[in-house]
Amino acid sequence: MLLARRLNLMDMPGSASHKTHTHPTPLAGGLLLAAALIVLALIFREWLNRDILVVFAGAAVVFLFGIWDDYKGLSAWPKLLGQFVAVSILILFGIQVQFITVLTEAWQVSPLLVQVLNIAITLFWVIGITNAMNMIDSMDGIVAGLGVIAFAFFFGATKISGQAALTIWSAVLMGICAGLYFWNKTVSKFFLGDSGAQPLGFLLASFSIMYNPLNRSPESSWIVPIMLLGIPIFDTTLVVLSRVRRRQAVGSGRRDHTYHRLIALGFSPRLSVFLTHAAALTVSFLAFLTLYLPPFFAVTFFLLTIFWGIIVLLWLERKPTLDDR
Repeated sequence: MLLARRLNLMDMPGSASHKTHTHPTPLAGGLLLAAALIVLALIFREWLNRDILVVFAGAAVVFLFGIWDDYKGLSAWPKLLGQFVAVSILILFGIQVQFITVLTEAWQVSPLLVQVLNIAITLFWVIGITNAMNMIDSMDGIVAGLGVIAFAFFFGATKISGQAALTIWSAVLMGICAGLYFWNKTVSKFFLGDSGAQPLGFLLASFSIMYNPLNRSPESSWIVPIMLLGIPIFDTTLVVLSRVRRRQAVGSGRRDHTYHRLIALGFSPRLSVFLTHAAALTVSFLAFLTLYLPPFFAVTFFLLTIFWGIIVLLWLERKPTLDDR
């Protein structure tokens, strides 16, 4: 926090319409995330394989652009450029979505087309989740709490699949997120900022790509990462749909997220955060359940979850936001 103040990484009250805090607050979450991860990388350096190092390199790029944004306030395109560079690092070293290859290996499909589709989905997935975690960062503790839940389930899933390195680093990041939650929510001493929320989103998206459920059907195992990150995806979809329908800029800072709509419905801020985390925990448990179902039932279960998610989304989208008051 002292370093953030010295670097003038401060979130000033009233600097945007959605910023309702009353005191200048350090944007120290990203600095703490980076510092803790560096220290723990030295402690657990025997678990730093090539793929983990590649992911951390990409996360470092996202972090640096996030620091730049926290300091200067970047437009959308420079941030998107930084995310594109980070994802390109993953793809260059072979960390990319492969389920299109698995699903089409029995068909007569051009290998080049399959590779292009895999790369396109990788770009869409990683950049989408990175921004989803950044967009949902609308209240103290939301992103850090979602990080604790998601990394906890990745810890369990990778333990089952025998991916020891991913298990260790999921546990490490779960612990870091728990620390971020304490300082960001319980005592509310700093904000995560773009330099905190975006790298967490990038790490979650990357871990979900590297997760390889052994002895599970490839026709349904891809469901798990999507459901584990279902709440950020839900919130981003809600915000984009709402702003497009109202002809508002998609990237604008507004109080129209899931959390804000729950408050507008009469829930307290603390209860609204709790409900967001409870929904994430519930969907994560459902994701684990699909691992033990036959492919047909797993996909059916997933589609039913999507269906009810759309119902809730359309219901919330028609409710007033805090900006409508």
